[in-house]
Amino acid sequence: MNPRELRADTPALHEEVYLNFGAHGPSPQYVVEAADEFVRSHEYEASTRSDPYEVAFDAYDRVRERVATFVGAADDEIALTESTTAGINAVANAVDWEPGDTVVRTDLEHPAGTLPWQRLKREDVDVRVVETEDGRVDLDAFAEAVADARLACFSAVTWTHGTRLPVAEMVDIAHESGAFALVDAVQVPGQLPMDVGEWGADAVAAAGHKWLLGLWGGGFLHVDRDAAEALRPTTVGYRSVETPTADPYEFAAGARRFEVGSSNPAPHVALGEAIDAIGEVGVDRLADRIQILAAQLADGVPDDRLLSPAAPESGLVTIDVDDPEATVDRLASEGIVVRALPTPDAVRASVHAVNTRAEVDRLLDALDSEWA
Repeated sequence: MNPRELRADTPALHEEVYLNFGAHGPSPQYVVEAADEFVRSHEYEASTRSDPYEVAFDAYDRVRERVATFVGAADDEIALTESTTAGINAVANAVDWEPGDTVVRTDLEHPAGTLPWQRLKREDVDVRVVETEDGRVDLDAFAEAVADARLACFSAVTWTHGTRLPVAEMVDIAHESGAFALVDAVQVPGQLPMDVGEWGADAVAAAGHKWLLGLWGGGFLHVDRDAAEALRPTTVGYRSVETPTADPYEFAAGARRFEVGSSNPAPHVALGEAIDAIGEVGVDRLADRIQILAAQLADGVPDDRLLSPAAPESGLVTIDVDDPEATVDRLASEGIVVRALPTPDAVRASVHAVNTRAEVDRLLDALDSEWA
């Protein structure tokens, strides 16, 4: 399969110029059909012909294995979650916080990576924010911030500028200070190669409804096998423990302690299907094409309006306009879908390999009036 064929299989891309994959990636028809077929089979057949719980657990196991292979992890280091936000919260709620503990984050984080820590302020946990410039983290400033921290949370690819942070280096710095390293990687899978082993983080949260073109509800959490042993989730259910009827219970080994109960397997079945489709095209091939298209877009934006790197590091390209919300509305009326950002006050186009050069030119032509 090639990117053109992947596009042809995705109905939502047939009419509009869709450039908002950093928020939501419309799914190919067979991804939706995989979820639909599972629900139909589970509800119409499993109840009478087999054990519906066994069918669901088999689905969980297959997808967990598929995700693990895709991100370079062991099966028992993957938990199936609803979203990136759910994964970050799961980790935040599993740490035995003490008054005076410190969490470090950057000022580039999505609300998924800010709100869980904001809540901890009520427990007298300090939240320290590392200020950045143009989507870049000063590693010396980061090292100073995490020197006495309990946990550091940061993005692999920033949703604000599309920059790639030096994840492995930041993880090493956090570990040297004895801090737990948690990575928000939601902008990575589907547009860039991803190997959690190379990063070495204690936990990595992500989801499949963006660049992977999966469904909402198909998230996953990688937790290093050793790091998991020190985490005690506050939400517990029969999927979280070794023996559901045991008293006292014992958490399941590895990441599965973060899975709780009877969640719908369908979004994760779709996630597995989406990973297979992306894998068939090839992540490296997708990344190369995204780079070409994002560079075409960046080259067409005046230097004083481009807030992302001139040599794009991802498909996320952020552009300064006078009125972002009005610009998004105007572009939508012309059949072009981008989004406004709160910080920086700008619009962001998310270019995927399934886009075309003509679509990028169409966006640039539509933006001409912004800087005329």
